[in-house]
Formats: sequence, structure tokens, C-alpha cells
Amino acid sequence: MIGHFLSPFSWLLAVQTEVPASLTGSVFTLAANSDLVVQFVLFLLLASSIVSWTIIFTKVYQLQAARKASTRFASLFWDTEDLSSIHTASLSLRTSPTAALFRTGYQALQKESRKTATASEPLVASAQLSLSTIEQTLRRTQQEQEELLGRRLLHLATISSAAPFVGLFGTVWGIMNAFRGLSSAQVSSIQAVAPGIAEALIATAVGLAAAIPAVVAYNYFASRVQEFADAMESVTTRFLLLAQRHL
Repeated sequence: MIGHFLSPFSWLLAVQTEVPASLTGSVFTLAANSDLVVQFVLFLLLASSIVSWTIIFTKVYQLQAARKASTRFASLFWDTEDLSSIHTASLSLRTSPTAALFRTGYQALQKESRKTATASEPLVASAQLSLSTIEQTLRRTQQEQEELLGRRLLHLATISSAAPFVGLFGTVWGIMNAFRGLSSAQVSSIQAVAPGIAEALIATAVGLAAAIPAVVAYNYFASRVQEFADAMESVTTRFLLLAQRHL
């Protein structure tokens, strides 16, 4: 009964499964024996992967340091309205974007307070003008901090989108050469083109290996940067309310 069940698939047993001798080497051997264009593509993808991982490790360290410092600053900023004490405590939190935003706003507030004290125009008008100046300073600093946090993310986005296509180009080029060589081969069989196809497919694999970590890291870092942007927006809103009372 079992033999009867396997009979429709008996033709599979007759298929030769011997691996060609040229495919028994390692991946590195296949890459070394590939076409010069494919080798250049592999070199380009490996260099892109190194750049990608360097950016990933750097951003992980930067964002972790910023998160820890910002958590400490948030516990100070939201628990008191004493701007002077908050400013003093924030001086040691150099890696926090929210602390840097507060320090810039505090310095602008001190400067505008001195102007308001010596202004000849009505107090209300002078205070509104000073508050507008402080807000512009905070918005500019917030944008600078967001750019600092998002630095190099464009490189990850470029690698994640371009690497698969670069690898595909190497694969197409290698397969094209493999079939061109088939025309001059004495025997037209899969064994004649298998080595060239295997060498070409390495480019696609390397392209995906470079792109996948880059796109995952880009999405993760982009979400973290957006969280910092939301936190800075909250700090800006509250600081303007405190500055309005002060003025």
C-alpha cells in the first residue's frame, strides 16, 4: 500500500541529486570566483553594511544616553516651578535634548526679563513681545535638537532602500553571464550554469543582509526621535506658561 502511494512520486527518485563539484566550495569561494562586476557589487554592499552597523551602534549609544538624561530632567522639570533650580540641575545633563531646550529657554528668559525691566513701552506689550521672542528661540532649538537626534538616519534609509536593488543588479548580471557562457559550453545542462547562478545569487543575499538591519533600525530610531520631539514640545509648552508668569 505504501509502495502504491509513493508510485506517483517515483519519478522524483530518478532525478540526479548530485551537487556539481563547482558548487561544493564555501560562499566565500563562490564570491571570489564570481565576475568582476559582481565582486564590485559585493564590495559595495559589504561597505554599506559596515556603515549601517556603525551608525546603528552609534545611535543606540546616543539615544540611550539621551533617554536616561531626559528621564532625570523630566523628574525635575515637572515637579517644581523654580526655574533657577531646574536650570542648575540641568547643567549636568548634557546629553538630554529636553534639558538643552530648557537651558536655551532659560537664558532667553533672563535676557528678555532685563529688557522688559528697562523698556519704555507698556508692560503688557513688552511682555508679549518678549514671550514671542522666547518662543521663537525655543522652536529653533527644538528643531536643532531633532536634527541632532535624527542625524545619519537618512543614511540608513538610503541603504535599506537601495541595497536590495544593488544586490539584484549583481544577480541579474551574474545570471546573464552564466547563460552567455552556456552558449559556448559543450553540454547544455543545469550543471553548466549552476555555478554562475549560485555566484550571482550571493549578491541578492548580501543585499538583503545589508538592507534588513538598516530598515529595522531606521524605523526604531525614527520612533524614538519622535518620542523626544513630543517630549520637547511638552517642555516648550510648559516653559512658555512659566515664562509668561515670570514676565
